[in-house]
Amino acid sequence: MSTTITTLVRQHRDCDEAIEQVEACVRAKDWDAAAGAFARLESALQGNFSTEEQRLFPAFEQAVGFSNGPTAVMRHEHDEVRGLLDNAREWLELKDVGALAAELDTLVVLLQQHNVKEENVLFPMCQAQVKGLDTLLADFASGQAAHP
Repeated sequence: MSTTITTLVRQHRDCDEAIEQVEACVRAKDWDAAAGAFARLESALQGNFSTEEQRLFPAFEQAVGFSNGPTAVMRHEHDEVRGLLDNAREWLELKDVGALAAELDTLVVLLQQHNVKEENVLFPMCQAQVKGLDTLLADFASGQAAHP
C-alpha cells in the first residue's frame, strides 16, 4: 500500500477514535470535554476531506478522464457527513444526550460504510490509475507522518 493511502487510512481510524471520545464524554455528561472532542473530530474530518477533495480526487479524475464516477459519490457522502456534524453540533450545544447520541450513531454508520468504499474500492483504483501517487502527495504524507 502506498504511503499516501496508508496515511489516509490512518486518518480514517483517527476519526473513528475521535467519535468514540465524543461519545464517551457525552455519556459522562462532561460537556466541556465533549465540546473539545467534537472540535477535534471536526478538524480531523475536515483535514481528511480536504486532502481527498482537493488533491486525491482531482488526480484520480484527471487520470481516468471523468469526474462523475466514484469521486462524485465520495464528495456527496462528505457533504452528508458535514450535515450530520452540523446537526450534532446543535445537539451538543443544547446538551441533548439522546438526540446527540442518535446523530452520532448515524454518523458512525455512514462513516463506516463510506470508509469501506474508499479503502476497498476507490483507494486501490487511485493506486492503479494515478501515476506517481506518493510523489504527487508526498508533502501530505510526510506532513501527516510528522503530526500523528
